[in-house]
This record gives sequence, C-alpha cells and structure tokens, in this order.
Amino acid sequence: MTQKKIVIIGGGVAGLSAGIYAAMNGFDTEIIEMHSVAGGQCTAWDRKKYRFDYCLHWLVGTSHGAFHEIWKETNVLNNQTEVINHEIHSRILDKDGNEFIIYSNIDRWEKYLVEFAPEDEASIRKMCNDMRKSALLEPFATPPEFRSLIEYITILPKMMPILNVVRKFGRLSCEDYFDTLKLKNEKLKSVLYGMYGGSNFSALAFIFMLGWFHQKNAGYIKGGSYPFAQRMVGKFEKLGGKITYKKRVEKIIVENNKAKGVILTDGTKIAADYVIGAADGYSTIYKMLEGKYVSKEIDHAYKNWELFTPLVQVSFGINKHVEFEAPNLIVHNTDLSIGQTKLDAGFSVMNYAFDSTMAPEGKTAIVMRYESPWELWKNIDGEAYQKEKIQIEKDAIEKLEMVYPGISEFIEVIDIATPKTDVRYTGVKDGAYEGFMPTKENMMKSLKMTLPKLQNFYMAGQWLSPGGGLPPAAQTGKFSVMLICKKEKQKFVVK
Repeated sequence: MTQKKIVIIGGGVAGLSAGIYAAMNGFDTEIIEMHSVAGGQCTAWDRKKYRFDYCLHWLVGTSHGAFHEIWKETNVLNNQTEVINHEIHSRILDKDGNEFIIYSNIDRWEKYLVEFAPEDEASIRKMCNDMRKSALLEPFATPPEFRSLIEYITILPKMMPILNVVRKFGRLSCEDYFDTLKLKNEKLKSVLYGMYGGSNFSALAFIFMLGWFHQKNAGYIKGGSYPFAQRMVGKFEKLGGKITYKKRVEKIIVENNKAKGVILTDGTKIAADYVIGAADGYSTIYKMLEGKYVSKEIDHAYKNWELFTPLVQVSFGINKHVEFEAPNLIVHNTDLSIGQTKLDAGFSVMNYAFDSTMAPEGKTAIVMRYESPWELWKNIDGEAYQKEKIQIEKDAIEKLEMVYPGISEFIEVIDIATPKTDVRYTGVKDGAYEGFMPTKENMMKSLKMTLPKLQNFYMAGQWLSPGGGLPPAAQTGKFSVMLICKKEKQKFVVK
C-alpha cells in the first residue's frame, strides 16, 4: 500500500511532536518550517560563545505523568538529559529593596509566609492547602474521543479535591481570590496583588502555579531550549520524517471541504492526505483557510480572549562568574521604564550560572525580560526601530546595575530581541508568545482540534488552550495523530 502523506505546518514543539508520532505510525510526513531552524518559540541563539535562551525556564512533566511520557517518547528526556530542580521558584524585590521569596516546595513556602505575615496565618494556610490540592492534577493521556467511561471513573476519586477547587475558584481572577483571603499584612498584599492581581489573570492559574514544582515535576532541563528542540528533530528525522526549512505556507488546499495539501508562498504545491496546522492559530484559520471554517467559539476566542503581552529580551554575556541566590529575580518596581516601555509589571533577570552550557567557563549568561505591549511595536520600523533598540540597551544596563552593582564593566555581549523579532521568526500573532492569557473567562475553556465542516485537517499547538506552553503544544501534536489513526482505522503505536 502507498503511504498516506501528512503535511504539518510549523516546526515548533507541536509540529515536531505531531511529526514524530506520525512517522512512528507509518505516515509519509513532512514539516514546513518558515525559519532556518526548528523549535518555534522553543529556541536560543549563540553570540560569541554565549547561548541566550528564549523559552525554557521549567518544564512540566520532568518526573512523571502523561507529559513525562510524551517527553520520553519524543526524545526530549533520555538517559543523557539532566534535570535541575530549583529550591526557589522566584525572588522578588520591590522598589524599596524589600525581598520576597516564592519557594518551589509549598510546605516550605507556607512556613516562610507565616513567618513573613503571622497575622495572616489562617489565610496563608488556606491558600497553600488549595495549592496542595492542585498538585493532584493529572492530565489525560488521550484525547476525549479515546477516553472510556472506566477511565473517567478511575480518575474521579483522585480528582475530587481539585474539582472542588475548580468549582470554587474557576471563575475568579487572582484579585477576586486574594479578596476572599482577606489578607491584613500590607507587604504581603502588595506583592501578591502587584504581581498577580493587576490583570484579569486566572485565580486557578495562580493556584496551580506551584503544584508541579511541589512534586519536583517541573524541573529545568540542562542545556535549555535549543538542544531540547534538536533532540526532537533528531528523533523525527531518524524515523524518516522530512523538514523543509525557510518555506512558508500561503494557503491550505481544500477540495469539497477536505484538506488536500498546501501552497507555499513561492507557489509550490504539496499534496497531502491530511494537514496538521501547528503554526500560529490566527494565521492558520483566518489567512491560510481564509476564515471559511470558523465556529462561534473560535470567532469569540480570537475576537475577545486576551493575549499574552509580548516580551522584550535583553541578553548579556558577562565576563565573570556571577553568583545567584535564585535563578529568577523579579524587580517589581512600576516607576521604571526601558525605552518607550513603562514597566507596569517590573522586569525579570534570569541568571544562567546554574547551567554550564550557557557560557564559557568562568563567565555568565544573564537574560532580562519585560512585557512591552504590541501597540508600541506594530508600527515602528527602520531608523526608529534601531533608535529604540539603542535606548533599550542603555536603559537595560542601568537596570542590571540595580541588581548587580558594578557589572557594567564586565559586559562583553549584548543582544536584544523585541516582539517584532518573535513575529519575524515565528509568525505569532501580535507577539503573544504563549497565545491566549488564562483569565477567569477562559481558564476552563479550550478550542477543538477540528474545524467545522473541514475534513482531514487538525489543529495542534498552544493556541488551543489558554495559558499555552510546551506541554499542551506537544500533547496536541500527539493527539492529532491519534485522531488521524482513528479515522484511518489503524492502531496508534509508540515506538
């Protein structure tokens, strides 16, 4: 029999995952990737022997569960990969230099918080208990179409505590949730409301934050994003898959409401039996498919759901070893600006001294990140764009001096990536690196992997579920192939 062909649009983690499972199951598989390297948002770049990582801070599924199985099956985790579990999740400094620590272990954080704000002990213990319940959350290993009644019945008793948390707080924002705690300590309120209460950010997303860390199931993979993605590429190519680089899909070919392949921007036509859209969701649905296959749910989501605010990343190569107390430091000072951006959420500094692969021996890679609204970037170009980058460099060095006094004289490399950089290399809508922001309106919702009335086409990637991230991207890649195997009436296999 002739192999059936699957074309996958996008070589990010979702596309690579789909490609790996498609090749495992005997399909002739080709990934079309617009960039010169695969990985999408999961990427890094080298500058004068420093490596500046754009994505990986931690990875859910480093020790067990459904995501863990995917990482093993796709070669992200193997006998050579080293997982680092940090004791501190984040260290926060306010504008007066006061320190606040978020520990990865909920029990340790609870003890710290009670010492920090003894007058709020009852509220703190309630919050941490909600978080402990969230640690019971286990993602399903199969798409809904594959789940039996027995599977639901088996998982229900274990999930009862977390279902109660979801019922109580599923439609609350962080600010709503903090209000229910009735906190008294002004410093604690300032940190929590300042970090998580200023937007419509979902209370559940906050409560779930430490669940996986508490179980040591959200570690950092040494080496970071680039080798992460390249291990997936190696697995895919070893299985016989093909990646076509530096090509972009212009249109998805549809005949009689059935996906039949793609047309590239250079006019090349690639025929296929199935198409998997693992690129930017908006571009796929509204441009490649011309908005012809849109449900009310999809239309509502893209018109109304809030997107992640884009990031500016300023990376520094430091010609000395810089000690660190925590991998991630957040300076929560809203009185500051970098370039044209007012730092409403402050800025973060990630010191990669814990990963020896990121800099030459005796040196340190440090990455500063801050949110910068797309409105500031969408129309800036040419000389104005370059001028803004020059100002960003000057202001960012000044901010780094606040964290590490005297560090300027040791800076030997500076690299700036803006929201426009992200859009240029990944095509992501409005620089929203993780798609839809999880809010009280959408945290309990997701978009379907199929589009109405369109056959032989499946969506995969982080635009299907608010919050995005690598695990759901990889999982939907796997699920898309499971659905194709079901339609082909063949057994889905992993090998």
